Amino acid sequence: MKFLKKRLAIVVLICLSGIYTTQQVVAKGVTVQGEDLKEKTLSVFVKNIQLEQLGSAAPSYQIEKVEKDLFRVTAIQELKDDMKAKSWAVNLYPKFQGTFHWSSHLSPTDEHIVADHAFRAPAMLISSADKIITVIPDLDARAKSNYRWYMDMDAPRNCLTVGLSDYVVKEHVLFHKAESTAFKKGQLEVSFYVMVSDKQENITNPWRKPLAFMWEKYGKELSDKGEPLNGAVEPYVDHTYNWAFNTWEDAVWQEFELNGKKVGAPVFIVNYTQSPNYPGEVDEREFRSIWNQGWFNSLRSAQGLYRYGRRTNNADYIKRANMTKELALSFPQENGLFPGVIATEMEKVEINGKRYNRSKGWDTYYFGNSNRNPYTRDCRKSPLHILDMSCTAYFMLTWYEELEKDDRLLAYAKHYADGLLKYQDAEGFFPAWIYSDTKKPSDVLKQSPETSKSVTFLLKLSELTGEEKYKTAALKAMKAVIENIIPVGQWEDFETYWSCSHWGSKFLVDKKVERNNMFKQNTLAIYWTAEALLDCYEVTNDKRYLDLGQRTMDELLMAQAVWQPPFMYVKVFGGFGVMNADGEWNDSRQALFADLIIRYGKVLKIKEYVDRGVAAVKASFSMMYCPENPKTRKQWEIRYPFFKEQDYGFMMENYGHSGYTNPQGGGIGVFTIYDWGNGAASDAYNKIIDHYGIKLFKEK
Repeated sequence: MKFLKKRLAIVVLICLSGIYTTQQVVAKGVTVQGEDLKEKTLSVFVKNIQLEQLGSAAPSYQIEKVEKDLFRVTAIQELKDDMKAKSWAVNLYPKFQGTFHWSSHLSPTDEHIVADHAFRAPAMLISSADKIITVIPDLDARAKSNYRWYMDMDAPRNCLTVGLSDYVVKEHVLFHKAESTAFKKGQLEVSFYVMVSDKQENITNPWRKPLAFMWEKYGKELSDKGEPLNGAVEPYVDHTYNWAFNTWEDAVWQEFELNGKKVGAPVFIVNYTQSPNYPGEVDEREFRSIWNQGWFNSLRSAQGLYRYGRRTNNADYIKRANMTKELALSFPQENGLFPGVIATEMEKVEINGKRYNRSKGWDTYYFGNSNRNPYTRDCRKSPLHILDMSCTAYFMLTWYEELEKDDRLLAYAKHYADGLLKYQDAEGFFPAWIYSDTKKPSDVLKQSPETSKSVTFLLKLSELTGEEKYKTAALKAMKAVIENIIPVGQWEDFETYWSCSHWGSKFLVDKKVERNNMFKQNTLAIYWTAEALLDCYEVTNDKRYLDLGQRTMDELLMAQAVWQPPFMYVKVFGGFGVMNADGEWNDSRQALFADLIIRYGKVLKIKEYVDRGVAAVKASFSMMYCPENPKTRKQWEIRYPFFKEQDYGFMMENYGHSGYTNPQGGGIGVFTIYDWGNGAASDAYNKIIDHYGIKLFKEK
């Protein structure tokens, strides 16, 4: 009898202003279910909500109806004493079994979590054919909290969790609950929004409604204030080019003769030891090289330099940009295919008993390909990468169309396209890699969303040449991506497994993480597909492409930061993450994304997209060391006290890469990649100015 009494529900109901408070004490926690939810709409979607208990007191909660189909759940736990525990959490169980799942980050085992380090636009969602439920942590409450928050999605158990726990990083980058979290005497609080719908439009595009909500609640105010920069964008562009072609010119600018022509471009990467103010010896981080690739593309950055030189009447900048164009045209073609990297031989130089990495100079140059691939880190042995070739050939076409009618660019791109078409499979896909020796396609990612970049390239070539065969091949490729990639979110590309985040490369390619019912996903693949879909719409005027394009763009925007977290010590609003298994904020890809986001805003006539695109451009400069970024400058100078005025413009590609940040310079990196950093950011700004005008940035 005593046992039964302990298990009886204690229900307290308060109905004031749409707020419902109820407690049903069950063992070590509280469960609310069925009629106790007190809101018919919610009870259709939610089976129950379970609050874990810490200490001797039962937790309490409130459910507030914010608007139709939107509720705010607040859980409160009173602690009479300090205590340690692994975590404290609230678990929500949907009433229906989902077939589609999405979360901001992967949590592949019960020990993994989605730490708040990954809370850019945090959400978890589960949908079926006729229902969808989305959980969004309350970022206002998180900003006020003294604890680290987390989410977790367990698809087989049909459970969505929001809680408190410290974390540790083990894989690169996945988060684990810490063995112990110190909870202080007093009140713990977690709150989150629950968004529900049975409308087909919200199931078909599950991200639009959460994105609009988070932008209106968190992002719009920051955007209206001009965040994440303190003023005009132009001074950052000035810093970039002064750094690359003046104060750091000896380290950055590479100029040499190739096939009787003078060519040049900024080097792939430089690090802090190459600063004119560094007191020690130069130690080059990687082999000296110039890349024309999906990430680092000298031809893309050169277009920004050309645009800026044209706008400011700077003949030197136009001259340098044209030297980079000449370099791209000098890459040798074989049946249309061409390498993506030119590099020098390296050597180890011993100085005072220490060895330093140095280049042997451009007289030792050789061609190769990106070493971010499944086979080798040796650039010379790396396979040809269709994505890299399609990116570079596409930039040749945009140069031809928007900057100068150099017929060599069109001829080079057309030669490549004729070679490319031979590799399209029966379904429409282009393979990722071609073996350099046999010219046969690899089986790895042979049907992936990397195909989307070739769609964009072929459509542009068809437009410029009038040749229908390129358009036909492009639309066939788009159909393959639409039918096979988009519905399941299989956003796998070269970076997903073969850059710094190797987790899953041996066992996960082409497979879902079972616990999350998700693929390991990368934002570049989503971007290329959103771009290709919009191009298909503009070529065919078929609204199906636009609808799918908006859905894909919205999936991409779930990686954009809509707030300024208190645990980030540089400005991060508007910046992008990389993938659902890595830790970066403010990654340089936001410069690549910005123009497309604005394009969608213009086509759809939705201001939110335009504002998001502008914020992405600004975030592209927020890591720059310069006086206009006082918070960032402070972090750089903590890390590198020797930095001075000559270093203005130095800019790491991202922040918090390893999954941690701190006020003592934690999260600040060691290098600048011009073509995936300040040069890429400047290209984005200059291109958008040419496309839409300075008024977009509200500058005088």
